[in-house]
Amino acid sequence: MRTGTPGHLKTFNYLGLHRYSLTFCTNRRRPLFTNPAAVDLVLSQISRAATENGFAVVAYCFMPDHLHLLVEGQSDGSDCQRFIARAKQYSGFYYSKAFPSALWQRYGFEHVLRDEELTVVVARYILENPIRARMVERVEDYPFVGSLVYPLADLVASVARESG
Repeated sequence: MRTGTPGHLKTFNYLGLHRYSLTFCTNRRRPLFTNPAAVDLVLSQISRAATENGFAVVAYCFMPDHLHLLVEGQSDGSDCQRFIARAKQYSGFYYSKAFPSALWQRYGFEHVLRDEELTVVVARYILENPIRARMVERVEDYPFVGSLVYPLADLVASVARESG
């Protein structure tokens, strides 16, 4: 996992119909995403921020100490920096109310997908994290992966078709 304090791209405004791969690490890399109630609470606030800021959450994976997201702007006004700020703010606030501790590290990581980068390839990388970590043998066996756009079975089938 990358470390340090990454900055945003200086020549990119993060507005519009772009796709992003995002990673947020938990505070002190503690394994906070092993509890279904914590994952559900955080996911509901990520969903809230996505709806408010015009983003589709194409894929997500809650690993024990970090979260991967693949998001896509749905309008010219979709602002990824605002989405990230709100997603972390909302989820951090409600998490601290339910589980009295800080949720996120200050910085996260984002990658703006280029036109030639296929959404399904990035989705595969995100969904297969638990397999690479040897936590499960199949994506469907991990409880904390999915999409807020597609049924998991459809997303997994798309990933399988692309790699087959």
